[in-house]
Amino acid sequence: MKVVRPAAKVSKPRANAGSSADGGTSTQRIVESITTAIVERRLMPGTKLAEQKIADIFKVSRTLVRQALNQLSRDKLVTLEPARGARVAEPSIEEARQVFEVRQMLEAAMIRRAATELSDAQLAELRSHLRDEQAAVQRTDVSGRTRLLADFHVVIATMLGNQVLAELLADLVTRSSLIALMYQSAHSAEHSLAEHVAIVDALSRRDAKAAARLMEDHLHNVERNLQLDPRIPDLEAALMPRN
Repeated sequence: MKVVRPAAKVSKPRANAGSSADGGTSTQRIVESITTAIVERRLMPGTKLAEQKIADIFKVSRTLVRQALNQLSRDKLVTLEPARGARVAEPSIEEARQVFEVRQMLEAAMIRRAATELSDAQLAELRSHLRDEQAAVQRTDVSGRTRLLADFHVVIATMLGNQVLAELLADLVTRSSLIALMYQSAHSAEHSLAEHVAIVDALSRRDAKAAARLMEDHLHNVERNLQLDPRIPDLEAALMPRN
């Protein structure tokens, strides 16, 4: 099943002398391409995003590239520095913790609603999504499985018909992917898939309490697989030989 992710905070430009429909479409295309590359782990934190090179790739002006990078900066996926230019963001440990805290609050409430509001047809679509996840995991399709595992959360929000929630969650999931690039230890895609299956099983039973608990456990496990606690406290501890 092909999933169309809601564009995160990408608004259509107002018609004026300095913008056009074509320009807005090109800007959005750049934003979505860079966002997808981050989610699929093809762009690493700290990667330099040279305006001219991006302009050449998309065959657009540097002005449109700059607009896209400004949008990504507002979405916390890109950092803009006067001396260094644009780079893929490198989230701090505190930011990582805050992102997962917000996801816990949002997704626990979301999944309770899903348990009572999703139709049988929508649950069947979720099962189809799980089959796509499983196929990607089995064929070791790293970019595909990463995207599908992330999309699972956004798909549920979209099915509830709340576009604001879907867009907000798409932003948070993308930022989570960027955080994972920096702090994730050996993480099992198979384990995440199994947890998704358990969540959908609870939704099928219309068990809101179990679904919420499983979602909270799932997000906790994802966060637990991140190395957010520095293993070496300071330079002296790093340089002094251990007894």
